Amino acid sequence: MNVRCLRRGFVGTLLGFASLSASAAWPPVLDAGTLTPTERIAATALIERTGEHLPAAMADHLPALTLSFSDALPDAVHGRIRGRRIRLARDLLHDGDDAPAIAALLHELAHALDRRAGLSRDPRLLDLAGWQVKPRRFGLRNSRSRLRDRSPDIYELASPREFVAVNVEHFLRDADYACRRPALHRFLAERIGMPRHANAPQCAPGFSFVVPASDPSLETLDPARVHAIEYLLAEPTDAPMSRWGHSMLRLVICAPGRVPGPDCRFDLEHHRVLSFRAFVDDVQTSGWRGLTGRYPSRLFVLPLTQVIEEYTAIELRGLRSVPLRLSDEEKASLIERAAQLHWSYDGRYTFLGNNCASETFKLLHDGVPRLAGEPIGAIAPTALLRRLERAGIADAAPLASEDAVRLGYYFPSADSHYADLFAIARAALALPARDARAWLDLAPEQRAPWVEAGDLRASAALLVLEEAALRRAHLRARDAIKRRLLQRDNHARASRVLLDEHLALEASLIRPAALLADTPGYGLPQADERALLAVRGNRLSADWRTRGERFREHTLEVLSPALHRLLADTTDNLDRISAHLRRMSSD
Repeated sequence: MNVRCLRRGFVGTLLGFASLSASAAWPPVLDAGTLTPTERIAATALIERTGEHLPAAMADHLPALTLSFSDALPDAVHGRIRGRRIRLARDLLHDGDDAPAIAALLHELAHALDRRAGLSRDPRLLDLAGWQVKPRRFGLRNSRSRLRDRSPDIYELASPREFVAVNVEHFLRDADYACRRPALHRFLAERIGMPRHANAPQCAPGFSFVVPASDPSLETLDPARVHAIEYLLAEPTDAPMSRWGHSMLRLVICAPGRVPGPDCRFDLEHHRVLSFRAFVDDVQTSGWRGLTGRYPSRLFVLPLTQVIEEYTAIELRGLRSVPLRLSDEEKASLIERAAQLHWSYDGRYTFLGNNCASETFKLLHDGVPRLAGEPIGAIAPTALLRRLERAGIADAAPLASEDAVRLGYYFPSADSHYADLFAIARAALALPARDARAWLDLAPEQRAPWVEAGDLRASAALLVLEEAALRRAHLRARDAIKRRLLQRDNHARASRVLLDEHLALEASLIRPAALLADTPGYGLPQADERALLAVRGNRLSADWRTRGERFREHTLEVLSPALHRLLADTTDNLDRISAHLRRMSSD
């Protein structure tokens, strides 16, 4: 957040309170003219019990109000405020449970306070509530909030004013609010005072994330274990969807038992990547759907090792990992915001607007208040990195070091690695190809005579190259399956059914709020919900793997004999090289 704006807004709020304090009054005047004696007693008790929830600062700075009760409010509307008059539904006085009446009165009192303090216009509140800024749009914000999942009351999404009223109501009445919406709890506590809950809540430790890797799981992340957060850029390629690169954030997480420090950089298997992506629920990507926001935008939490494999070995793109200058408190705040988005965000991905770069910018902007005042907004991944560097937030110096690769600041594209491996193998064997690419273009039966002819070093190099050949064969098979699924015969239709089932399960894994859709609770999941998530997540993961395997087996049947032979022969080459290496190692 822009510190100057925060100071100006907060001081302005205090001055506003001070100028109005002479007319402030609690409790409100009860307009009892139409109430029966029993209703008057109930209304007076309601005011007293509601006052028990109010922080002193909030009670002192409410305007003088009049409270009345009416039968004329629309159905399902419990209260309204006009000027300084609050009207509540008369039925609330006859409910055996006074909780709905207290909630309704607190809601309208929050509206009265908001009119004075301008909470719903505060930039920090709008950031937290999901009315996010637009990159390169001079402070303009989205017209609606996309933090739609795990809401305590969907009415909060109607407008920033209703968001404030709903959240003040829960802030004052629900002790768990501090655990479920911690950033909003801190904001409201600073603005209106701490709530009067009898007991402090016991929050579940850390933040939970569903990680949809090859073996999906529920993970708990402790910000204290995060040594650094880095801007992770997948370098651009000539492919239409990749020509601007891809923006991500890397969490350098220390292995259990390691004291947080620079050596955590080597704990790659524990590092996680925050990556906004379009969830494509079809066999091919539609440019029109991508331009018009028809694809969901999801915050994927992925193992770094998986991301390295995806970009460097499959897409042959380098990865730059650029450290961000963030304090420990700012790192914790950013991770907390990522957890909120993980459980609540239901965005829409557009290639030229709300894409990976703009989503990453908004995560930085909203998650680290200091950055809200920095000119870093961009809609292209490389442009966002340049702006972060110019603002002194990203430090690219480690990438210029000769140790950049060894220390994990740069992960080169595998094609350069393949070239080095091919040179090693060719120095020992007279391979019938001029370079690694030409070697991989050979049919597997043309590579077969050499797989058992090398020494230990040459054979190890050929093993890695043959693994690359198998990945290429799988990509060819996947492309053939995509084209096959676009046809309309019975086998293609059956395959589409299996694919749709698999994708539906995958959609639940990347929109984890769906796993708790039938349970009460909002915001960040707490201990009992995490236990339920672990059970449901394991069951869903097993079903996802089973259906995925069934789909692969079914679709492999449609591959041409040539593709079947390509996969089988390449796999055979790998098995032979592996056996050859084992024999040499045991000698």
